[in-house]
Order: sequence, then C-alpha cells, then structure tokens
Amino acid sequence: MATTRTPVATLLCWRDLAHPQGGGSERYLQRVGAELVRRGLRVTLVSAAFDGCLDEETVDGVRILRRGGRLSVYPRALLLLAGARVGLGPLRGTRPDVVVDTQNGVPFFASLLTRRTVVLVHHCHREQWPVAGPLLSRLGWWIESTLSPWAHRRRRYVTVSEPSRAELVALGVDAERIEVVRAGIDPPVAGDRAPAGRRLVVLSRLVPHKQIEHSLDALAALRAEQPDLRMDVVGGGWWEQRLRDHARDLGVCDRVVFHGHVSERRKHELLASAAVHLMPSRKEGWGIAVVEAAQHGVPTVGYRSSAGLTDSIDDGVTGLLVDGRDELIAATRKLLENPGLARELGEAARDAAAGYSWSATADGFVDVFATVNPEVDWASFTPSAVE
Repeated sequence: MATTRTPVATLLCWRDLAHPQGGGSERYLQRVGAELVRRGLRVTLVSAAFDGCLDEETVDGVRILRRGGRLSVYPRALLLLAGARVGLGPLRGTRPDVVVDTQNGVPFFASLLTRRTVVLVHHCHREQWPVAGPLLSRLGWWIESTLSPWAHRRRRYVTVSEPSRAELVALGVDAERIEVVRAGIDPPVAGDRAPAGRRLVVLSRLVPHKQIEHSLDALAALRAEQPDLRMDVVGGGWWEQRLRDHARDLGVCDRVVFHGHVSERRKHELLASAAVHLMPSRKEGWGIAVVEAAQHGVPTVGYRSSAGLTDSIDDGVTGLLVDGRDELIAATRKLLENPGLARELGEAARDAAAGYSWSATADGFVDVFATVNPEVDWASFTPSAVE
C-alpha cells in the first residue's frame, strides 16, 4: 500500500547551476527540484565542487551537496548514496525514495545501489566526445552508447525531446521505458520588450560544440549590408578566448560584446533588445534559450542537425531551421531585411512559450516516479494537493 509520508528525492548531476560551466541542463534539474520541494518533497542535489563554492547550501529549498571534481564527483556521489543506505554520512536519515541519475555523457550508475533510479538524458554526445581526445572520447562513447544502455536495461528514462528519445532508442533503450518531459520556463524578470533595432543575440555556454563561431561569421558576412548591426554574446565558458580571437580575426570586435555571466534581469534585457536569436549548436537536447528568447517575441535561427531544436523550433512558424553556416547567414539576413516576418515568427514563438511551465515538467517526473516506486502515494504531491 502506498504511504503518504514525505518522500525523499536525490538528484545527481556533475554540475549545479552555480557552477561556472552550468547551463541549461543544470537549470532544468534544479527547477524540477525546486518544484518538487514546493510540493512537499525533500530534495537533495549532489554535484561537483568548484573554486570558491560552499560544500553545502540550500537553494530554493533544494539541499545542494558539492563533492569531488569533474570526474571524482561520480564515485563521491555513489559513496554518499551508499552511506544513506546504512545511515552514515551527510545523507543519513534521507534514504531516497527515488534517485534521478543525470547522464551528461556518463551516468553515475546509481542503479548499482537502488532500483529506484530514473536516468535523465538531455541528449547523446557522439558529436561532442572528440573534444576529450582520442582515448577518452572512445571510452566515453562506449560507456554512453553500450555500457549504460545495458546497465540500465531495466530502468526508466526521462529525456527532453522526441529527437533525444529517438537517439536513445537507436542505442537500444526500449521506447516504452522513455518518457519525454520538456523543460519549463521561468517568467522573464525584465520589463516590456525594448525596440530591437539591428541586434543579434547568442545565449549559450561558450564551449566548442555550441559553435558560436558561426554566429560571429554571420555578423561578419552581414556587416557591410547592415552598418548598424551589433551582436550580444551572453554566457561564459572556457572557449571564450578562442571566440574573442575569432572575432578579432574577422574584424568585428567593435560589433560584438561578450557579456559573460549576467544576472537574470540583465539576460532578459539583452534578449528583449534583440531582433534575432542565433543558436548554431552542433547538438541540443531541447534548447531552453530558444524559449527564453521566445518570451520576448524574438525568433531563433538554429541548425536542423542539432536534433533537439527540431522540437523547440517549429520551422517557419516560431523560427527558422537551417542546414549549415551559409544558410544560417541567409536566414539571418532574411529576418533582418523583413522585420514583419521576424515579428510574425516572434509572436508565434511567444504564444508557444506560454505553454511551458516547471509545474508541468515536475508533473512528468512525478508520473515516472510513480512507476519506479509505487510504495509512495505520489498523487498526494501534485500542485492541486499542496495549494
């Protein structure tokens, strides 16, 4: 029989949102955690430490434990889970009713300790592994494509888009074990949309697979036609200096501002002042930035080959999907030269964005939790039950 006691959820992710390299996938998990807390669950997130961080803090009701580094976080997280099982360590007294194991290329393999594990995959990393070097990339892809599907052959999966679901099926994960739970969206904290003018915006982590170079190429290609064209690059990452060098080589340093990490308010101000949002990423699971731009009536131009953007962008309705750098430049030109079309796409994108919420995202997780651990009365922890 299901019990109505307060359930405990433990979330595992190699980074949290405060990490200097945190991005959309970290936002997704922490927003879900915060919504679960609001519904009455006890939620702990285990992630890697970083310079200057606190070992433990509570954010939006989610207890965050930071242990280890980029690689050592994985065994450290398993040790914490093992301690919870026997009443030892920081998780003692909070033995989880469900564990969400976030697979950012490599999972934590929490399933070794508990069957009550849900594997969260934003997208597969075949295209991204080469940056790790020849040996590590082969090992990483083998773990992701072969070992993990076998190790989790009896576990439930959550992913964020239909293309990502198809990728998992191609790796041998049974389709009926995969639930698509799309990201929600936070209300914008800026005021009404400012006049866009001739501004392009890129909202992204600055890492190689995001291919921000292609956005800079578009700026360079269009600068003669659009003398007042400018670009805002919002976000940080270890690839930033390479991008600055690329901008210098293209001769567009006076046209682009690298803002780095900014406040939520400033992020939305920059999105609101743009005419077009560019997302030339090699791979996306969904693309939260697409919907954040859409909140301000700003359409996105992105790559069809990225997989997830084919789910978050309705091509020709809420934005434009293109194939390659030349088409990215042509589509950007089209929207800049046809502001009426850009407004039409932007308004449709705004309407679509209104349909997403973190409450709906949490609903999807609770539905999966109910199949993983039927001993908990999960129906008692819905929005209607706690409001």
